[in-house]
Amino acid sequence: MDADPRPSAPQPTPESPAPRGRRPVAAALMLGMALTALDSTIISTAVPQIVGDLGGFSVFSWLFSGYLLAVTVSLPLYGKLSDTFGRKPILLAGIVVFLIGSLLCAGAWNMGTLIASRIVQGLGGGALQGTIQVIAADLYPLKERPKIQARLSSVWALSSVAGPAIGGVLAGYADWRWIFLINLPVGALALALIARHLHEPRRHRNGRPKVDWAGALGVFLSGGLLLTALVQGGVAWSWLSAPSLALLGATAVCAAATVWIERRAAEPIIPGWVWRRRTISAVNLAFGALGLLMIAPTVFLPTYAQSVLGLGPIPAGFVLSTMTLSWPIAAALSSRVYNRVGFRRCAITGMTAATLILAAFPFLPYPGAAWQPALIMLLLGGALGLFQLPLIIGVQSSVEWAERGTATASILFCRQVGQSVGAALFGAIANAALATRLTDAPDAIRPGLPDDLDSISRALEHPGTLTDQAADYLRRAVDTAVDHVYLGSATAALLALLALVFLAPRRFPIRTEAETEPES
Repeated sequence: MDADPRPSAPQPTPESPAPRGRRPVAAALMLGMALTALDSTIISTAVPQIVGDLGGFSVFSWLFSGYLLAVTVSLPLYGKLSDTFGRKPILLAGIVVFLIGSLLCAGAWNMGTLIASRIVQGLGGGALQGTIQVIAADLYPLKERPKIQARLSSVWALSSVAGPAIGGVLAGYADWRWIFLINLPVGALALALIARHLHEPRRHRNGRPKVDWAGALGVFLSGGLLLTALVQGGVAWSWLSAPSLALLGATAVCAAATVWIERRAAEPIIPGWVWRRRTISAVNLAFGALGLLMIAPTVFLPTYAQSVLGLGPIPAGFVLSTMTLSWPIAAALSSRVYNRVGFRRCAITGMTAATLILAAFPFLPYPGAAWQPALIMLLLGGALGLFQLPLIIGVQSSVEWAERGTATASILFCRQVGQSVGAALFGAIANAALATRLTDAPDAIRPGLPDDLDSISRALEHPGTLTDQAADYLRRAVDTAVDHVYLGSATAALLALLALVFLAPRRFPIRTEAETEPES
């Protein structure tokens, strides 16, 4: 049996907080998770009102990209800082920065200031995303971690799904600025709960802590340049244009310089052991592939549901939400699986199922019924629940307390980068499939056909200008494009599976609670 080893010699552990004492902190962690999840999606349905008020239609996509970029590039820094100075000060600082960014967003007077304020928000969101996961691992022993992680997953899923609806209501019936103002009372409550109820053991430091600011700057520049190239490539300029090539070249130069700096730093932001240890490196690669494959359901499925199935925004959201229902349930039950067969086999089981489920999507009938993709997403959520949570818990349990923040941040960073790469890659795949279909369109319907996914979606929302034959042809074109994306997503799932099968150790090394906690 591929079970993870138990500690051979139990040692005395520091006294854990009583369950009642952990509840306020757990509530604060869930509030913080809700903030970051909501702000990833809540703004999407308010874009027309924001653009109508502030202008800047040509750059509004940076409201999303700027936030994502700031979250991604700041994750490694916050992970290292939480290991160096403790989780509490980093989380408190992250909440404060997030709330300052929210206040700045609410007071923005043009699109430029709103984008800059969203970047400030993202810098706070990076601290929230990484540190919340680490504090949950600190507070709860290995046997109890699935419960708190499942709760955090549930909050993330529900907030992500509810975000667009809440944003639309606030923008339509109040003012779009309330999208950011509602963060203030929620964040203030989380801040108060963390400040009052989270107590970390004192740690003995040898000398003054050193922070690798040069390495942090290198990670910021490398990640920022890469994400900018991925976000804007194929949108603001073509992939082989001078801006794309310049950004990718600058990314390579900065990445090489960062590696050189990190190898010589006393306390590197991304230490070499993150990639030298098979457990963490394999999970990093698997999570990068997870970010890739998530683009198909989260980005392209809503378009499929509305353009191909003819559903409205709310029913289309329900098709996607079935995944967010099964994911946390499977995550909560995953402990029963990995306690029997081990972290690696549990994750392999989940990703094997995910690969088959994603590969089955192109076999759905055209045009089909809404329950069919909804069932696919329900099964996919269950499979990914068995995959993601055991790997997070396995990595957190394999390192010392002083390494837990860095290790957790590394896997979240890889997932974020995978999402950015996936958005660019699968966007190109979808557009290539559409271009082929439109080139092969019959001469009778070719004149006047739109030439990209967004234009096709808008045309199908208002089909009055299209003949029945042209509308059906466009729906079939979208169906083909989304099928190609799902096949690409299945390939990404296969890559994650291969990383676990061939790179991950058969048994994850598990440290005792005494070994992972700082001295009191």
